[in-house]
Amino acid sequence: MSAVGVIFSNIHDENIPELSRQRTMGSIPFGGRYRLIDFALSNFVNSGISTVGVITKNNYQSLMDHLGSGKDWDLARKTGGLILLPPFGANNNNMEGLYRNRLEALKNITGFLNRRNEDYVVLSDCDGVFRIDLSDVIDYHEEKKADITLVCHDEEIETASGYTAIKTDDDGRVTDVRINSMMRGKNKFYINVMVIGRSFLIDLIIDAVAHGYRSFREDIILKNTKSLKIYAYDFNGYHVSMDSLGSYFKHNMELLKKSVRDELFGARDIYTKVRDSAPSKYGSESCVKNSLISDGCVVEGTVENSILFRGVKIGKGAVVKNSIIMQDSVIGEKVITDCVITDKNVVIRDNRILAGCDVQPYFIPKGTMI
Repeated sequence: MSAVGVIFSNIHDENIPELSRQRTMGSIPFGGRYRLIDFALSNFVNSGISTVGVITKNNYQSLMDHLGSGKDWDLARKTGGLILLPPFGANNNNMEGLYRNRLEALKNITGFLNRRNEDYVVLSDCDGVFRIDLSDVIDYHEEKKADITLVCHDEEIETASGYTAIKTDDDGRVTDVRINSMMRGKNKFYINVMVIGRSFLIDLIIDAVAHGYRSFREDIILKNTKSLKIYAYDFNGYHVSMDSLGSYFKHNMELLKKSVRDELFGARDIYTKVRDSAPSKYGSESCVKNSLISDGCVVEGTVENSILFRGVKIGKGAVVKNSIIMQDSVIGEKVITDCVITDKNVVIRDNRILAGCDVQPYFIPKGTMI
């Protein structure tokens, strides 16, 4: 088994515009110390895939700062390792030179794919949080002699708008694909992880460009369920995807459950950028209940059912409940927050009361002072 990984860091930026205005989807903070791209990268590394290309587009300065040379994922190597793939491609008809869809992004990296000698390519987006052994997916792909293998997960959601629903026969072969269909209840959904032969992918990209196709899902997967051997690999572990600020808040809060933490972080590590921060400090009047507190925090008030990222300061008499407070934010004295998300470097001055709700949390942009 030899495979190269490709991560799309920007594809779902429109899902959470509040958090992706100044960063890519892949570099959105999650769970107190991680970024969303950490889960895709860790899945590759833990599965023995040591060459990973990350496709960028715009607002990727924070992504570059986070990834660095890739050493925190053991991807700082002389050959292979972590490779940042710029968004500009030769012969791109787009006036700005930036890709506009997944097919154009893949067209831009055909040079990278041609220079590789691995048998397979594993494509992954950054909108999902889950842990998977991709070597099992590749083995399944080989066993079925598939052209394309889509990783799928059975989920029950209120609406499938924005999702790709999959139907299969008894052998696991995909018989029908529905995109953005309004269906309710439990269904099998594609979770934006795919295994495909490297040479076959290059041929598909060349053919798609020649025919003026624009969508990989609609023009290649949906239209070729009969002519191509497309199989679905059923992933049964914990999986969530970020499709709104509300879902981002919900899935962060789920990490407060021990069962979720054990399943997501138990068997294999999820790697992230290491920071040598001091331990958190708790004042004599502080009270912390059912919360995740990262390194370098100073807590002098009450924190309940909340997630504090690195370097957060909670003032005396403050009550932070059901909230996500990102890195280096300062919560003043006697502040009350409930269902609040602060981006990085936010300052909430003394005696403020801020509240949202679980489906529509109150969001405070990066660097804001209130």
